[in-house]
Amino acid sequence: MKKIKTLIGTAMLAASLTACDNKPKETNMEDPYLWLEEVEGKESLAWVEDRNTETYARLKEDSRFNGFMERSLEVYNAKDKIAYGSIRGDKVYNVWRDSKNTRGLWRMIDLEEYNAGKDTWETILDFDKLAADEKENWVYKGRDCYSETGRCLIRLSRGGTDAIVVREFDMKTKSFVEGGFSSPESKQYLAWYDQDTLMIATDFGPETMNDSGYPRQVRLWKRGTELSTAEMIFEAPKTDTFSFPTASRRHDGTYVGVLHGPSFFTREFNVMVEGKLTKLAISEHAELTGYMGDTMILSMRKDWIVGSKTAKAGTLVSVKVSDAAADTVENSLATVYAPAEGASIDGTSIGKDRILVNVLDNVKGKIIALHMKEAEWISSDINLPANGTVSILSNDDSTDEGFLGYDSFLQPDTVYHINAAGETKAIKSLPARFDARDLVTEQKFTTSKDGTKVPYFVVRHKDTKMDGKTPTLQYGYGGFEISIKPGYLGGLNMQWIENGGAYVVANIRGGGEYGPSWHQSVLKENRQGAFDDFIAVSEALINSGLTSPKHLAVRGGSNGGLLMGAMITQRPDLYNGVICAVPLLDMLRYHKLLAGASWMGEYGNPDIPEERAYIEKYSPYQNLDSAKDYPEVFFYTSTKDDRVHPGHARKMAAKMFGMDKPVLYYENTEGGHAAASNLKQRAFSDALQLVYLMQKLQD
Repeated sequence: MKKIKTLIGTAMLAASLTACDNKPKETNMEDPYLWLEEVEGKESLAWVEDRNTETYARLKEDSRFNGFMERSLEVYNAKDKIAYGSIRGDKVYNVWRDSKNTRGLWRMIDLEEYNAGKDTWETILDFDKLAADEKENWVYKGRDCYSETGRCLIRLSRGGTDAIVVREFDMKTKSFVEGGFSSPESKQYLAWYDQDTLMIATDFGPETMNDSGYPRQVRLWKRGTELSTAEMIFEAPKTDTFSFPTASRRHDGTYVGVLHGPSFFTREFNVMVEGKLTKLAISEHAELTGYMGDTMILSMRKDWIVGSKTAKAGTLVSVKVSDAAADTVENSLATVYAPAEGASIDGTSIGKDRILVNVLDNVKGKIIALHMKEAEWISSDINLPANGTVSILSNDDSTDEGFLGYDSFLQPDTVYHINAAGETKAIKSLPARFDARDLVTEQKFTTSKDGTKVPYFVVRHKDTKMDGKTPTLQYGYGGFEISIKPGYLGGLNMQWIENGGAYVVANIRGGGEYGPSWHQSVLKENRQGAFDDFIAVSEALINSGLTSPKHLAVRGGSNGGLLMGAMITQRPDLYNGVICAVPLLDMLRYHKLLAGASWMGEYGNPDIPEERAYIEKYSPYQNLDSAKDYPEVFFYTSTKDDRVHPGHARKMAAKMFGMDKPVLYYENTEGGHAAASNLKQRAFSDALQLVYLMQKLQD
C-alpha cells in the first residue's frame, strides 16, 4: 500500500514528534498528536508497537485469553458451517474458509447436489495457494463474471485494504488469462462493457482521484491496449463523492453506464443509448435496484414528484428506461411496492420474472414476492418463520431459483431454497453453537430526549435478577441508513452470553430500521438525536434494574466508533467500559483523511462555519476534558484501514494518555476496515475484547 502523503510540513512534523512513552508530550501546536496521522511513519508505528505491547501484557496474558480465542476459532473453523452459495444457472458458487483455507477456496457444485447436501465441490481458485505462490498477502474481495465467456474479473487486496488489483480469470481453464486484463493497485471499479472491453474507474494519474480518494473518471479499456490509452467517457468534479461503471446483462436486455454520486446520498444515472452515454431524468434521491426488461426498478429515499405522479420516500417504483432517457418519466412512473406504516424495505433482488423484497416490520423481517399481472404489481408473502431476521442470499435472474436465510439471536441460521413458483424448502441448518434453553430475547422500546420511541433488543438468561448487577454489553451503530437486525450470536457475543452477560442491540436513529426518514432525521445538525437515542437505551437498562453503570459497557465500530466517542465525552457516568473500533473521532478533520470527504452528506462540512459549529459541539477528540473522569476505553483499529484513518483512534488514545485517563489500545497491522483479514485474526480480536469486558464488568 502506498504511504499517504504527510498532512503537515516537514518542519511542523519534526517539531511535533514526541517520545513514544505512555504520555506523548504536549507542544504549543493546536493538535500535538497530528504526527500520528502519518500511517506508516517510523515514530507512529513505534508508538503503535508500544501500545500493543502494553495491551498484550494486560489482556493476552490473562489466563482466559487462550480459551476465548480457541472457542471463537472452534466456531469460525467448524466443518459443519453452512456453505452459503450464489446460484448462477444450474451451478452454485461459494468461497469457503476454515483453519486450513484461511484465505478461502472459490468453488462450485451442481444446484441439485447442493440442495441434496452433497459435498461434491469443485475448486476453481485456491487463494491460499495463490498468496503462497506469489508471495503476496492476498485477501479476496469479490469478482465480476461475464457468463457467456466464463471470464471473471477477480478483485484482490493486499492485507484487506480497500485498494485492490483486478485480474482477468478464465473459469474454464481455472487460471488467470495470460495477457488478459490486469489493473494496477488502486481504489477502483470495473464492469464488463462487452467481452473484449471494460469500463474502468481507477487512478489514471495526477488529478484523476477525487477529494475522497476515489476515481473521478470512467474510461473504456479495450483488450490488448494500454490502460493509459483508454477512452474517457465520464469525468466528475473533484469534489464529488464517487463515479463507477455499472452493467446489467440479462436475458431480457443489457444496460451499461455510469452511476455518479455528487454526494454520498445523491445519484445521477447515465446509460449508454446508441453508443452515447446519456444522463437519465431520474430523481437524485433514487437508488437503482436493477433492471427488468426495459424497466428500471428504483428505491426512493425522498419523495419524487413528476407532474401528477408522486413516488413516495421509502417505496419501490419503476420507470421505463426510454422514458427516463427522453425526459418523459410521467408516462411510465409507477409504484411497485409501498410498505405499511412501521415497516420499511431492507433489501431488493430482481430475478427472472419476480422481485423479492426484504421487509422490516418493527425490525422483524419477512420476504414478499412481486409479480407483474395485467399491468399491476401483485405481492405475495413467502413462507418463512416469523420474529427473526430474513435475508435474500441469492436470486438468479435467469431462472428465478434462489436461496433465502433465516436466523435470530438464539436460533441458528437456516437456508431455504425458493423455486420459481415461490415454494420454499429448508435445505441447510447451522447446528446450535451454544445452549439457548435458558435464554430469552425481548424487544423493548424507550423514549428518547425529543420524544422519539426507540426500539432495542435484550438477550439475557431467563432467571436474570433485576438487581442492577448483570454484566451488560450494549451495541449500536446509527448511521448511513444501515439497519442493525437480530442475528445468531457468534464469536464475542456468544461467549459473552455464555459467561453470564446480557447483550443489547439499540436500533437508534441514523439506521434504516424504519426507512429513509429514520436515517435522515439525524443527519448533520441533528446528529445529537442518534446519541440521545443510545443514551436513552442505556438509561432504560439501568432503570429497569437489569444493570448499573458499574456493570454496563458499550461497543461500536466505524460510525459506531463515533457513537462510542460521543458516549465517552457526553455520558461517561453511564459506563464502566467502552470498546471503540475503527472509529471516526476527530470530526473537524475527518473530511481531510482518506475517504472522509465522501461522508459530508452524513455529518456536514467542517470547513463551512455554520456546519463546523454543530460538529464541534460533539466531536469526541475536541470535547475531551482533562477535568472529567472517564471509563477506561479500549480502542482498536488497523494500520491497513484505508477507509477510516487509523489516526482517529491513535490521536484520541494519545490525548487521553496525555490527560492521565485510562486507555487500552490495539492496532492490527493488516485487516483493512474490518481490522481482521482472516478468521484467526478475528478470533484474536474477540479474545482481547472478551478479556477486557470480563475484567471491567465481572471481575
